Amino acid sequence: MWQSYINAFKNYLKLERSLAENSVEAYLRDVTKLREFLELSGAAVPPTQVTEDLLFDFLTYLTDLGLAAPSQARFLSGLKAFYKFLLLENAIQTDPTQSIEGPRLSRKLPDTLSFPEIEALLEAIDLSTPGGTRDRAMLEVLYSSGLRVSELLNLRLTSCYFDVGFIRITGKGNKMRLVPIGKDAIKYTTIYLEHVRSQLDIQKGAEDTVFLNLRGGTLSRVSVFKTIKKVALEAGVHKEISPHTFRHSFATHLIEGGADLRAVQQMLGHESITTTEIYTHLDRDYLKQIITDFHPRAQATKVPAIKNSGH
Repeated sequence: MWQSYINAFKNYLKLERSLAENSVEAYLRDVTKLREFLELSGAAVPPTQVTEDLLFDFLTYLTDLGLAAPSQARFLSGLKAFYKFLLLENAIQTDPTQSIEGPRLSRKLPDTLSFPEIEALLEAIDLSTPGGTRDRAMLEVLYSSGLRVSELLNLRLTSCYFDVGFIRITGKGNKMRLVPIGKDAIKYTTIYLEHVRSQLDIQKGAEDTVFLNLRGGTLSRVSVFKTIKKVALEAGVHKEISPHTFRHSFATHLIEGGADLRAVQQMLGHESITTTEIYTHLDRDYLKQIITDFHPRAQATKVPAIKNSGH
């Protein structure tokens, strides 16, 4: 049922509205994401039976995944176009999107970063210093795996499985999950471990912690916030950002690139917003493929030269 309407919508966008191929694909992704959400939440109704409440649930879901207001507004725009089409085709009598307003877009500073901004931040870090080498590794991991700052600071050496491209994360409620980690994050973390961390006088209790301060002790949340503020200033990125911005950007870039909602939800470690059926088993190879196919950093071909001084 969904696919027939989606195919008709595609023809309408191309033939009657004469939209460019990229625009058509964006609209179709928006509708497909709604269908995925309904299937995962146990409300697999046809598009003609979607209600305003279900659409609100979908937009709430996007908020919980960390999508910023501009991204949510774009999704809603695609859905409004779809239901306007269904009205024109007399497939529905009332438009369920009619009373739904998009999120406010008047915020001065957005809470997500574009991929070029992510790259600018990473490349602004001075890799010739021990602190810079560590900071590059931390930010690579934040963006590669969508971690909360607490999860980054609690990452253990014994939870890093770089040979298979995964890290084990202890999230909220002490719940464990396996998350893919990208090649660049592995590369810079390995450099940090071999050339910086190995030279530190590790304090008691920090022996298994990956990211440490230069005195060999555990890092604080405040220090990570300060690092990101400093790097943003040096990169010329004039946005109000925090460690959570990298998590939001991770989710936004994956979903807007076409990644499966359920896979992104599992990687973020979110609880189901509707039903535990969302947490069916996902193959680890599949999660890695999601990152490979849809994460911008995984598709980058240029890796900046390392200027590590060997400290």
